[in-house]
Amino acid sequence: MKSTTILTELNSYIKQHEFTIRQFALKLGINVGTVSHILNGTRKLTVNQLDRITEVMGFPRGHYYAEFIREYLEENNPDWRRIRPLLFNCVELDKLDCITETVNLLLENLMYSPLLFDVAEELFQSKKYSAAEILYENVADSERKQHSERLALCQYRLFTIRIGQDQMQNFKTACQFEPFADRLDEILQLDALKDLANMYRSLRLWDRVEIFAREMEHKAKILYFTEEHSKNSFFLEQQNKLSRPLFVYIAYAKLLYANVSEGKGDYEHALQYTYEYADLNWVKETDDNTKYWMNLFLAWAQANIFANKLMSGDLSILSDYISYIEMRSDEVFTALINILYAANRYQFNVDSILQRFEIKIKTFEPQSKDMYSGQVIPDSCAKFFYELAFYYLRKCDYRNGFKNIMQGLEYSIKINKESMILKFVGLFEDFSNEASIEVRALYKNLIKKVCAVL
Repeated sequence: MKSTTILTELNSYIKQHEFTIRQFALKLGINVGTVSHILNGTRKLTVNQLDRITEVMGFPRGHYYAEFIREYLEENNPDWRRIRPLLFNCVELDKLDCITETVNLLLENLMYSPLLFDVAEELFQSKKYSAAEILYENVADSERKQHSERLALCQYRLFTIRIGQDQMQNFKTACQFEPFADRLDEILQLDALKDLANMYRSLRLWDRVEIFAREMEHKAKILYFTEEHSKNSFFLEQQNKLSRPLFVYIAYAKLLYANVSEGKGDYEHALQYTYEYADLNWVKETDDNTKYWMNLFLAWAQANIFANKLMSGDLSILSDYISYIEMRSDEVFTALINILYAANRYQFNVDSILQRFEIKIKTFEPQSKDMYSGQVIPDSCAKFFYELAFYYLRKCDYRNGFKNIMQGLEYSIKINKESMILKFVGLFEDFSNEASIEVRALYKNLIKKVCAVL
C-alpha cells in the first residue's frame, strides 16, 4: 500500500518520542495489532481511530480530515461506514469545506446519492442547514436528469433553507423551485404550495399568490373530502408529514384570496373571503390541534374584518379596532399599518393612537418563528415606515417624516426590497423641497447604497 502523509507524520511522531508500537498502542487505547497494521499501511484508518491519534499527537480534532479524505476516500467505492461518521464529525466541527470535498468525491458514483440524501434529511431535521444545503445541492445536481421525487425534495429543502431577508434573492429561489413542486409526494405538495404562496405574498405578486392558493385548495379538498381517504390508515399516516392539519390548507387558501383582494384594493371581496375562512363548521375533526387552528382562524378573521372595514372607509369601527388590539399585543404592529394606511387614504388624524402605542412602536423587534413570518414581517416593517413617513409629511411634520423615510429606505435596502426602495425614493422626491441640508446629505448616501444593490 502506498505511503501517506498521515502515516508519514505518525511514524515520525513515534520515532521522535522513541515509542515502541506497544507503548504507542497503550497510549492510544487501541489494540497493538491494529496499530501495527495501520502503521504498515495494511489496514485503513477509521475516523474514530484518526481522532484518537490526533488527540495523542496534540492536534485539535479534525486536524487531519482533509488528508484523510484525499488519502482514504479517493479509492473506488470507499466504505460508507467510514464516510458517514466523517460527515457528522465535520458538521460538528463546522468543517464545511471537508463536507464539500467528500461529497464531490462520492457523487462520481450514484450509489452514494440516496445515502447522502438520508444524511441531509437528518441534518435538516437537526437544523444543521449549512451542511444540509451542501448535501442537497450536490445530490440534486447528480440527479438533475433523473426526474425523481428525491430530486424534487432536494429542491424543496434548498428553497426552505435559502429563504432569507434578501427579497430579490428570495424571488430567484422561488422561481428555481417552482418547476419541482408538482413532483413531490401529493401530501408534501400542500406545504410546498403554501410556502410558494407565502413567498409571493411577501413580494406582493398577487397573481402568483392566487395561482398557488387555488392549486393548494384544489388538492387539499380532494384529499380532505374523499371519504375513502379519510378512512384510510395509510393516508392518515401520510398526513402526519404535513406541518398542520389538512383542513387548514383549505381555510388558508381563503385567507390568501382575502390577501390578494386586499392587495388589489378590493376590500369588499377581501371581507367576503374573510367571512368564509371564519366559518369552519364543515371541519370534521375535534382534537386539540384542530381546535387550536380553528381558534387561530377565528382570531385572524376578527382582526381582518376590522382592518378591511377600516380600509374601505368605515371609520366607525376604529375605536373597537383599538380596543381589540390592546388585548392582543401580537396584532398591534399589523393593525397600526392598517390604521396608518386608512388615515393617509381618508385624511384623518391618528396622533392619539400613535401616542397610545408609542412604547410598543419604539420597542418592536421583528421575530420570525417560521419561513412565512420571516418573509412577511420584514415586508411589514418597510410598509410601516412608509405609511408613518407619509402620515407625518402629509401633516407637515417634516422632521419625523424624513426620519421615517431614512429608516424605511435603509431597511428596504437591507432586505433588498426594490418596490419599497422605489416608493421611499418617490416619497422623498415629492417632499424634497422641505428637506434640510443634513437630510439631503443622508439621503444622498443612502442612494449610493441603492445603486450598489439594484
